[in-house]
Order: sequence, then C-alpha cells, then structure tokens
Amino acid sequence: MIRLLIADDHAMVRRGLQVFLATQPNIEMVGEAANGEETLEKANHLNPDVVLMDLNMPILNGIDTTARLKKEQPRIKVIVLTSFIDYDHVLPAIRAGARGYLLKDIEPEDLVAAIRRVYEGQVELHPDAAGLLMTHVTSPAGTDETSGSGHQEAAQLDKLTRREQEVLQLIASGMNNREISEALYITEKTVKTHVSHLLDKLGVADRTQAAIYALKHGIV
Repeated sequence: MIRLLIADDHAMVRRGLQVFLATQPNIEMVGEAANGEETLEKANHLNPDVVLMDLNMPILNGIDTTARLKKEQPRIKVIVLTSFIDYDHVLPAIRAGARGYLLKDIEPEDLVAAIRRVYEGQVELHPDAAGLLMTHVTSPAGTDETSGSGHQEAAQLDKLTRREQEVLQLIASGMNNREISEALYITEKTVKTHVSHLLDKLGVADRTQAAIYALKHGIV
C-alpha cells in the first residue's frame, strides 16, 4: 500500500486528486496540506511514502519544503505536481530532491502510474522538464554549477569502481534497486551499498542527482 500525502494550496485541486486517487488500488490517501509548513507537520505525523507537491504554496514554497523533507525524512519520495515548466522551477526542484516533476494537466491514469513508479524507485519527469535538464547539463553554462570544474567532476568519476559505474548507468536508465540486482546478478543489499558509495564519491544527495550527473557525463 502506497501512503500518499497531497500538498496544494487550492482546495479544489486537493479534492479532485483525492476523489480520483482514493479509488485506486494499493494507494492510501493519508492526508492533505495547504502550505509548506503544514506539509512538513503532516509528513512527520502521517509518515507518507509519497508526497504530491505543489510549488506555489504560502508560508513555505514547494521547493523549500521538498529540501526540508529530503533532509528530515529522506525515505519520503516527492513528486512535484505543478503548472510551471521553466528553469527557475525545474532545476531547483530536482536539486531539492524531487523524484518526479509533472504538470497538472497530466492524465489521471498517467499520474497513478507515475506515483507507483516513483514509489518503486524510478524517476518521473515531464518531457519538457527532462528537456530542460538535458539542455542544462550539456550546456557550458551548466557545467560547473554544482560540483566545481569539469576536471574536478572527472576526478570524482574516476573514484568510482567499475561496478559502481555500472550501477550508476542503470540508475540513469531508470532502474530501481531490485531491477539493478537482477541485471547485475547481485543482491539488493549489495546494490544499496554500491549506491551509497557512489553518491558519497560523486558528492550528490540522491539518485535523481546521480542520474543527472550520469547524463551530463554520457554514462548512459
């Protein structure tokens, strides 16, 4: 059962999502929040698996709320559900730790599928959001923003063992730990160890940032 929390400052949006998602098998609606501070409080008490996060909320916006959630409760997966699709929203949201970035005009069935995939460890991005990320990581202006110079990043990559590079490649392809373990014929516990080590060596916070790193350096 996927425990789901909805964070959006519009009551009609929350109600519409609840009406549809409550009918879906294996999804349990555990609560809703109208602003960022309330989202953090509800997440602490309700222990959701996934949060559908609006970006434009009062008191604390969705990006800052996502960053707080990833720091305080890293097991919770955040899917941004918004109307904004531009650099100023997509890049900060991913950097904050969002595992998905979707637009509110998404078909309901596609949203359910995305929730399940993110819960399983995959990354879900609207095509336009993915395009912005690709443009960013392949452009000269985006090369040095998060990890220093290109030489420093290359040095970080060289620190990875061959197996860690293989795991990174599969993360970038969207595989979860179970799928990686099956592809490489190793246990899920071993996969988790490799993931932890490569995140530390690359200096990134989570699998989403690792996937972006891999795309940036052609590890696909």
